[in-house]
Amino acid sequence: MITVEHLKVQFGQLVVLKDVNVQIDDGEVVVLIGPSGTGKSTFLRCLNFLVRPAEGKITIDGFSVDARTASKRECDHLRLKTSMVFQNYNLLKNKTAIQNIMEPMVTVQKKSKKEAEEVAVNLLKKVGLLQKKDAYPKEMSGGQQQRIGIARALAVNANVILFDEPTSSLDPELVGEVLGVIKQLVAEHNKTMLIVTHEMKFAREVADRILFLEDGCITATGTPQELFENCTNERVGRFLNTINSN
Repeated sequence: MITVEHLKVQFGQLVVLKDVNVQIDDGEVVVLIGPSGTGKSTFLRCLNFLVRPAEGKITIDGFSVDARTASKRECDHLRLKTSMVFQNYNLLKNKTAIQNIMEPMVTVQKKSKKEAEEVAVNLLKKVGLLQKKDAYPKEMSGGQQQRIGIARALAVNANVILFDEPTSSLDPELVGEVLGVIKQLVAEHNKTMLIVTHEMKFAREVADRILFLEDGCITATGTPQELFENCTNERVGRFLNTINSN
C-alpha cells in the first residue's frame, strides 16, 4: 500500500530525515516510535506532502510521486489517498461537530449535503458522540474533539489513515477514550494505518509492526513481541526503559 524510497527532508542546514526506506502492506497497522524531535511527525506529513521532501519517492496505492519533480496536481492526488488525525485536532472552530465531519466530503469529494450528513451521523455514533453533533469545538473536551477528528478522517474513506500523536495534546484522563476509539477502528476496519505515538502499551496492543526512528533514519523494525519482549537492539532497549520509567 505504501512504499517510501530514499526519503530526505531538510530545513536549511538541518537534515531531519536522511534516507528513509520502508514498505507498508495493505491493511497493516504500523506504529512509529522514537525519541522526541527525531522526525516522526515530519515523516508522517511527507506521506501526504504537507511537508515536501527534498528527495525521495512516495508510492501510495499504486500512485507514485517523486519529490524533485512533483507537480501540485500530483501532490493533491497523492493527498487524496490518505486522511490524517492531527495532534491538535485541527477542527474548524466556526463549525459544529457534524459540520466538521461533513466538510471534506462536501468540499473535496463533492458529495451532496444529504449524503454527507448520513455518513457523518453514522460516524458520530461510531465514536460515541451523536449527542454532540450540534456542539462547537469550544463546547467539547479535548478527547471529544479528537474523536471528532478521527470521525472526520474516516469520513473520506481513504486507503490510509495517518495518526500524528493523537493523544499528545490531551489531559491524561482523556487519553484512554481516544485510544479506545482507535483500537476499535483497528479491530473493525481493514485499513492501512500509520500511527506516531509515545503510548507504548497502546503500540504493543495495536501494531502489526513497530518502526524505531532516530537521527533521521529507521534504525530498528519488528513486531511488538520482537521489540518489546525480545529486544536485541541496545538503543531501542534503553529508549523503552526510559519511557517505562516515566
